[in-house]
Amino acid sequence: MKNSKILLLMMVVVLTLSMAVGCSQPAAEPAETPAETPAETPAEDTGSEPATEAMYEDGTYFAMDDEFASSGWKSAVILEVKDGKIADINWTAVSKNGGLDKKAASKAGFYPMVENGGAQAPWHEQAQKVEAYLLETQDVTAINYTDSEGHTDAISGVSVHVSDFYGLAEKALAAGPTERGMYKDGAYYAESPEFANGWKSNLSLTVLNGEIVAASWNAANEENADLDKKTASAEGKYPMVENGGAKAPWHEQAAKVEAHLLATQDPTNINYTDDDGHTDAIAGATIKVKEFYSLAEEALKDAK
Repeated sequence: MKNSKILLLMMVVVLTLSMAVGCSQPAAEPAETPAETPAETPAEDTGSEPATEAMYEDGTYFAMDDEFASSGWKSAVILEVKDGKIADINWTAVSKNGGLDKKAASKAGFYPMVENGGAQAPWHEQAQKVEAYLLETQDVTAINYTDSEGHTDAISGVSVHVSDFYGLAEKALAAGPTERGMYKDGAYYAESPEFANGWKSNLSLTVLNGEIVAASWNAANEENADLDKKTASAEGKYPMVENGGAKAPWHEQAAKVEAHLLATQDPTNINYTDDDGHTDAIAGATIKVKEFYSLAEEALKDAK
């Protein structure tokens, strides 16, 4: 009997332990720890400013008025662009009589705008202020005019009209870079060694941006130092048409010869039809032109 009670107790203990094990849940596995996202490495500071887009293509830009104004001058602008910015400017003008350009003439005292016109400063000084203003703004459209003549109060010390400058600068940049011509900029002159038939011929040239941009062929009178051949022809005092049967007055034919040189840029680029120096290469010119081209060669001998 005693053994039976002991056996029964052992069975109860085993059963109790089995139920405890069956009801227990397995321990949950630890959740995975998400991988850490590496922090973004800050960009290295080079200490330099961000690159800016170049405004203009590097090179030389040139523009000039098509015709001489009533004043006898034709405005011109040369711009030099480096690293995409306007780095140098030359605003000037050429004379219908050739010779010194306007800036050079003003510096030499041959354009007395202060003495004769009461201007506040010589033309070349005012032109330099205008150039400096554009170098600062770098924008050919950033200018306000106070009147229809093109004056402005935006540039201190400038009373000349500036609209032609800005118009030419804009025109030059729109056209793109250009190649310089073969000659050195400046004024060039030559004259015949002696009088012939009462006249001594002379030629005055202007070179700008390496090109011949103005040419004036004329002659001095042997008897009247105040009379030149162009003026005499224009005033009817050299009646080549009336007395000689020429197809046009001398000054008109001379202008055609001058224009031919500006077109060819080469005083050796001419063919003569006879020993007197006539040519059929220039329409409307029946006068002898050999002397003109000889003077051009002489004048330009130091220009290369």
